[in-house]
Amino acid sequence: MRNNTLWHTITVDEAADALGADMKNGLTGREAEARLAAHGPNSLKETKRVTPLAMFLGQFRDFMIIVLMVAAIVSGIVGDVTDTIAIVVIVVMNAVIGFVQEYRADKAMEALKLMASPRVRVLRDGRERVIPETGVVPGDVVLLEAGEVVPADIRLFEAARLKADESAITGESVPAEKSTAPVADAGAAVGDRLCIVFKGTVISYGRGAGLAVATGMEAELGRIAGLIQGGEDTKTPLQKRLAVFGRKLSFAIFAVCAVVFAAGLLRGEEPVLMFLTAVSLVVAAIPEALPAVITISLALGAKKMVAKNALIRKLPAVETLGSVTYVCTDKTGTLTMNRMTVGEFRAGGGLCVAAEAGDGGPADFLLKCMALSNDARRDADGAVTGDPTEAALYVSASEKGYDRAALEKTYPRVAEVPFDSGRKLMTTIHEDPSGGYLVITKGALEVVLDISVDALDAEGPGSLGRDTVRSDGERAAAAGYRVLAFGYRRLDEMSADVGPEVESGLTFAGFVGLLDPPREGVWQAIAECRTAGVRVVMITGDHPVTASRIAHELGIDGGPQDVMTGTTLGKLSDEELAARAGGVKVYARVAPEQKLKIVQALQSRGEFVAMTGDGVNDAPALKRADIGVSMGVCGTEVAKESSDMVLLDDDFATIVRAIREGRRIYDNIRKFIRYSLAGNSGQIWALFLAPFFGLPLPLLPVQILWINLVTDGLPGLSLAAEPEEKGIMERPPRHPEESIFAQGLGAQALWSGFLMAAVAISLQAWAYTSGNPNWQSMVFTVICLSKVFNVMAVRSETESVFRQGLSSNKPLLLSVILTFTLQMATLYVPFLNPIFRTRPLGTAELALVLGLSCSVFVAVEAGKALKRKNNATRSGPALNA
Repeated sequence: MRNNTLWHTITVDEAADALGADMKNGLTGREAEARLAAHGPNSLKETKRVTPLAMFLGQFRDFMIIVLMVAAIVSGIVGDVTDTIAIVVIVVMNAVIGFVQEYRADKAMEALKLMASPRVRVLRDGRERVIPETGVVPGDVVLLEAGEVVPADIRLFEAARLKADESAITGESVPAEKSTAPVADAGAAVGDRLCIVFKGTVISYGRGAGLAVATGMEAELGRIAGLIQGGEDTKTPLQKRLAVFGRKLSFAIFAVCAVVFAAGLLRGEEPVLMFLTAVSLVVAAIPEALPAVITISLALGAKKMVAKNALIRKLPAVETLGSVTYVCTDKTGTLTMNRMTVGEFRAGGGLCVAAEAGDGGPADFLLKCMALSNDARRDADGAVTGDPTEAALYVSASEKGYDRAALEKTYPRVAEVPFDSGRKLMTTIHEDPSGGYLVITKGALEVVLDISVDALDAEGPGSLGRDTVRSDGERAAAAGYRVLAFGYRRLDEMSADVGPEVESGLTFAGFVGLLDPPREGVWQAIAECRTAGVRVVMITGDHPVTASRIAHELGIDGGPQDVMTGTTLGKLSDEELAARAGGVKVYARVAPEQKLKIVQALQSRGEFVAMTGDGVNDAPALKRADIGVSMGVCGTEVAKESSDMVLLDDDFATIVRAIREGRRIYDNIRKFIRYSLAGNSGQIWALFLAPFFGLPLPLLPVQILWINLVTDGLPGLSLAAEPEEKGIMERPPRHPEESIFAQGLGAQALWSGFLMAAVAISLQAWAYTSGNPNWQSMVFTVICLSKVFNVMAVRSETESVFRQGLSSNKPLLLSVILTFTLQMATLYVPFLNPIFRTRPLGTAELALVLGLSCSVFVAVEAGKALKRKNNATRSGPALNA
């Protein structure tokens, strides 16, 4: 049932009474739990989820598997029931393995989705708490800031120049300016209900607070929930390419199987046997599960990346991380620790130092400004929370005896003009106990200087020596400090709708220099990027001199010639910026909106760009970048929603770890494909060529399906656990359009399969013509074990498995041992012999089979040795030059 209260028409107090809410302290924890139980989670109803049973039954929906099952049953009715039972059991076992893999992948993606869900700030038990969006209940006091997604329909009781982008609800592209006053018109359109912000919309400017009046499907967005719950195409580019490849390969396999079927009939084989053989070969050889295997590998890989503090929001990012050629990163909080400390303090026109505080002069007034024009706060545990810059100012002022809470009793804040990147300023307005209002503005030094007309000195406002102040500020910037200036003015009266117009005619109060030390490990991470062919570009709002100094310290080597300011960037055309972008290593004094131009310029040069961002205005650049990277700690929900990956620790080194992990996952997918195609093609070649040499079918249907079950299951998927190869970050990035079969993978798979078939047919020809009754058991075992030994060889494209160590991938080693044991069981466990049509092999026969089964392994290892030798020969002259 939807709540029919017209919340926009009643006052805030009436809304609080109707909801049983406390605007000062919020709900109690117990009351919130009760309301959550009554109203349900604050989420839109999803389309019906696939149940585990439906997921299991889905393993049988492939047309050829259905044909095989029907054919097996018909065969059992007219012939041997043993074969029918064996085939059905193997198909069901295969389905169980497929179900377990798909279920694990589904659970992994569900866990990732839960981690990526937005967080909301609410008041509970008189304290600010951060909870999942799904936990918001009617009556909650919700706190809102620019960049946050509105979690529910909220009746505002506080709105500081609050604007909301309501295009998701109303279609109106211009943000709506909100207020707290009720709307008289009961029938007002959604866009005219200015005292309410709606679930799913975005706070684009200012800050506010309000009462949640409708959650989940009760919210306005619930009306249109059906419109936004359409099926989403979650296939990655690699999956799509492999699906196309699989369809093309299927036609070839159908043709081969038709030839096998026809050749068998011409040889006088039973039609039912030949039909089952042909269908079994189709089921085993067509890689219809390849896209699903890729999904599983990517999903489980993404789950592992969470342990490395990289939360993947969009699955294609995992496979494309290895293609990144440029990382454009913010400085503050990503390259640095985001733990600001005030290291420079210059007050008034005379630039007094902090030690001069205490006499009521300029230093004391600057400290007062630092405390008042500040949104940081001290929580119940005594910790300072808020923006790191403001927290540093808060602590510095507090240590000198200027406590914000105490000062606001004398100078209560009555209005504010929030910071925005265009003005580079933030202003707060306070009642002045001596009468009128005190306006405090803080922002970039050069901007504050431009809007100041005089400077504070011991006697009051005096002359402003701009050159002296600017020179002192540049000296601090050159030393690596982030410079933040303060100015003030007094007003006799204040308009009801105060705005940026008050930021003029200021008296310069001074500046502070804040130091943010580099994160541990960033220098090494940037050096690793260099060896991996990934260029790092630093983007900051800092002064160019500060930016250049920090870039040099971090190893980005941003000399003056490598630095471009936002002013210069704004004057360049798209073509001019693209021409110069390749040589720029540092962008300073850049507005977030200009990040989009940087991304487009680099992409026009053919670069594959990862871009970091945390604010509302970063969203367009994050969406346009090939890999959008948002901050998990200090990032806005808008930035997170626009990104492909979230850094849970905001650390640049995490991006590098993600690139390394992405390369490993992609390498392992290539290894699985090479292994799978080699084995499948080996079976096809063997069954296709045998009749042309006058030989009977080398494998029976139940044997084909058994090989498919024990070799394509655990051994193949264990390749996903393969550790990274040596030098993985010493090779250039992979081109995003590069085929999965590049660097000879397709040819390697085909010749490996052909060799496997040649060995099997040669063994069959010798054993069959010599009258050995065990010939089919020998061929069956050679093909099965050749695939098993081949999985060990494809673990690396260049390094020998013996240098890697057999136990370096324990899941793979265990799966190989298990598969070998199961295959031996088909030979030596008596009750399995009639099922698989096998006979126990003698010692000499087994030794021959084991030796021949190593042929492909030896050939692949020999090819790798030759490749290593060629690489050494090519690198030798370069080293001697």
